Amino acid sequence: MAQETVNLEGEVVVAEDVGNARVATLNRPKQLNVISSTVVKLLAANLEKWEKDENAKLVIIKGAGRAFSAGGDLKMFYDGRNSKDSCLEVVYRMYWLCNHIHTYKKTTVALVHGISMGGGASLMAPMKFSVVTEKTVFATPEASIGFHTDCGFSYMLSRLPGRLGEYLGLTGARLNGKELVAAGLATHFVPLEKLPELEKHLLSLNTDDEAVVRSAIKEFSTDVQIDEESILKKQEIIDECFSKDSVSEIISSFEAEAGKEGNGWIVPVLKGLKRSSPTGLKVTLRSIREGRKQTLSECLKKEFRITINTLRMRISGDVYEGIRALTIDKDNSPKWDPPTLEKVEEEQVNLVFEPFEEDLELKVSENEQCRWDGKYEDSAYCHQ
Repeated sequence: MAQETVNLEGEVVVAEDVGNARVATLNRPKQLNVISSTVVKLLAANLEKWEKDENAKLVIIKGAGRAFSAGGDLKMFYDGRNSKDSCLEVVYRMYWLCNHIHTYKKTTVALVHGISMGGGASLMAPMKFSVVTEKTVFATPEASIGFHTDCGFSYMLSRLPGRLGEYLGLTGARLNGKELVAAGLATHFVPLEKLPELEKHLLSLNTDDEAVVRSAIKEFSTDVQIDEESILKKQEIIDECFSKDSVSEIISSFEAEAGKEGNGWIVPVLKGLKRSSPTGLKVTLRSIREGRKQTLSECLKKEFRITINTLRMRISGDVYEGIRALTIDKDNSPKWDPPTLEKVEEEQVNLVFEPFEEDLELKVSENEQCRWDGKYEDSAYCHQ
């Protein structure tokens, strides 16, 4: 099957020219296609080349193996915890790339099977067309490990219906393929067995006409009906609880709802919320709320500041403790510091949102003529 193709030479991103189509395959299947510095560099270089290539009409991104992408390489972040700014370059490159994916000039299609989480999903949701299957699993679980909703998701989640964005960002709740289409985070649902055939058909189209591509995908797609127990059917409760001013009030409101008949689904979600990093929760809520009033570039610049300040442990080392507990020691018993929501002061939270000096901000060009400017190589960080 097409989605199981693995390049034997070990390239982490396999770039192919197929007629007038261009295909990028994330190729770290054993690591669930997590995003490393090399992955970001190769993706960005190919996408820039293809956007400028008059012969390239359609760009497809997919993942090898059983995942699309599980997001950022957590071990990379953890291993760099004692070296100042060891991951700054990959963060800069990734957020810079996110802007270009949102604003890409060619027709783009993401073929998304399996896990599509966090930063990995930032290669899915902004595409002109994002095709998901019954095996697709989406989540933004960053807050639970002391991090925050990044890679443009403070922009994207904040624009979902009602308070669904706050819910997904704070709880890390999972959505399946059909729910992604219903929520507007994907465009089409195609049964997994039809995905290779769809890809083959797309590669043969020889067009950049979005209407033609849309029609082609629609031939393979099925209409979406979400289950009655889907979280998307709980919008009224979500809006009521997750519109509260603070994380503490959200949890209190959610607890009150959990006691009502038929709301048993809330209990495990609450348990997860209470086990999450208090700092991560507070930062994530504020970032998504601010995102509602910010442009994409403002969100990405804000997320860059938060990430760098978080990795620098400006107010807490929770992100490293969260990664340790989840993926290194796997004891699932993180010791958060501060340990409770009450002990995370607003003044502390303010610190990770503070702007940097102008030359140290993420550079996102607003000028269409030089939209590929602002690369890491041209930044002040590269010349320090």
